Amino acid sequence: MTKFFIDNHGCAKNQTDGELLIGFLVKNGYQVTLNADEADFILINSCGFIESAKKESIDAIYNVKNNYPDAKIILTGCLAERYSQQLYESIPELDGIFGNGSLEKIVEFMDSVSKGNRCQQTFPQEGISCGNRPYLFNYHGAAFVKITEGCSNHCSFCAIPLIRGEVRSRPVDSIIEEIKGLIEQGVYEINLIGQDLAAYEADKACEGKSGLCFLLEQISLLKGDFIVRLLYIHPDHFNKDIIPVLKKDPRFLHYFDIPFQSGDDNIIVAMNRVGPSSKYVELINTLKKELPDCFLRTTFLTGFPGETDEAAENTVNFLKAISPSWSGCFPYSREEDTPAYSMKPQVSKKVAAKRAERLEQIQSELTAKTLEAFVGREVEVLVEEIISIDEEVAEDSSEGLAIGRAWFQAPEVDGSVVIRYDADDSEQAKNIETGNVVVVKILAVTGVDLDARFLKLKKARTNNSSLKFVY
Repeated sequence: MTKFFIDNHGCAKNQTDGELLIGFLVKNGYQVTLNADEADFILINSCGFIESAKKESIDAIYNVKNNYPDAKIILTGCLAERYSQQLYESIPELDGIFGNGSLEKIVEFMDSVSKGNRCQQTFPQEGISCGNRPYLFNYHGAAFVKITEGCSNHCSFCAIPLIRGEVRSRPVDSIIEEIKGLIEQGVYEINLIGQDLAAYEADKACEGKSGLCFLLEQISLLKGDFIVRLLYIHPDHFNKDIIPVLKKDPRFLHYFDIPFQSGDDNIIVAMNRVGPSSKYVELINTLKKELPDCFLRTTFLTGFPGETDEAAENTVNFLKAISPSWSGCFPYSREEDTPAYSMKPQVSKKVAAKRAERLEQIQSELTAKTLEAFVGREVEVLVEEIISIDEEVAEDSSEGLAIGRAWFQAPEVDGSVVIRYDADDSEQAKNIETGNVVVVKILAVTGVDLDARFLKLKKARTNNSSLKFVY
């Protein structure tokens, strides 16, 4: 049986694509392996969003070729979609280049490469590929669910519409069935993803509600002990009608990922966004008033063409005004074929990096203050990883350590909770299992992480699940 290994890069949306590729191939006779040494095929699921991500994916090609010379190399993902022809011509080490338009066609593509053909194929960006995902590139108990594909916002710096096309929405029933199946298999945390969740359009009559509001109402009808997090909502399109739904059902987390990118009105317009920044501040004030416990994550792009010192200072003041719990700050990456590529004046990389560092410093202070408020409180945490302790160097070998996340910590991007427990206590050790939800008491803040002590088990994970978690 032909074995394949997937080397994943990029965002959560690309990750779900990788999981779908596994599902389609396994269903049609291929065998997935988590050991690249035994793979006949290695699929590099690439990212092509910004320059650093492209370089990481290109480097991965040559690393795979050097380390696994006998394996056939297939490039998939966003880089493969965006630069298919160029990569086919310039990197002969690749045995195949497969775009992300119609993932279900990976089977016939791989069959062709198996016969000795060197293939390159992309497909129109139409619809959304869906299917069974027997393997999840997550820790136990969490999953991403894609509700839209593509983006029609056309921010002037962003290549996503060039890569994934205009926005498309999945049917409501398709999303509900997937979430229901994940819950039945023991997944506790559902993270809804898309380039912009606010752009979701339901395929059913919504009675004047936004598509996202209608979808959340349908999710709320599901039975079970689970939580739902919303990721990536464009600030110009935020659906305020979702607030009553979030208030009504405590399983919906009061966590918002709203990428503002800038706090300067001129730059916001140059980014092909509406704004103004005062409206964004008003939005955050509304959320904090209606949902006092809400956590806000955002991102900022520094050094955008035309960003003056005054504009950068406006973003600093904006950051302080909205006081997010988390934020990421990234220097602008000049992407060909985007409107911003030819905008002038370009800001030097050194200046952009310095401005990002300043925002990061301010954010670290804001995050520390937010986390300090949890010291002494009890919090529910999803256990993700058990840490092995070297008894020869440990001060107290009876103390066990585990890593998990609380509701205000999204996968990959936010901090973690370090859980301390008595490893000699068989009952405690039994309860500290990946996928379990436990109650802990927060002891201290360490950087962006929280130090905690185990108190009790809240929910044990389902052990009869057919899902396989890679981490």
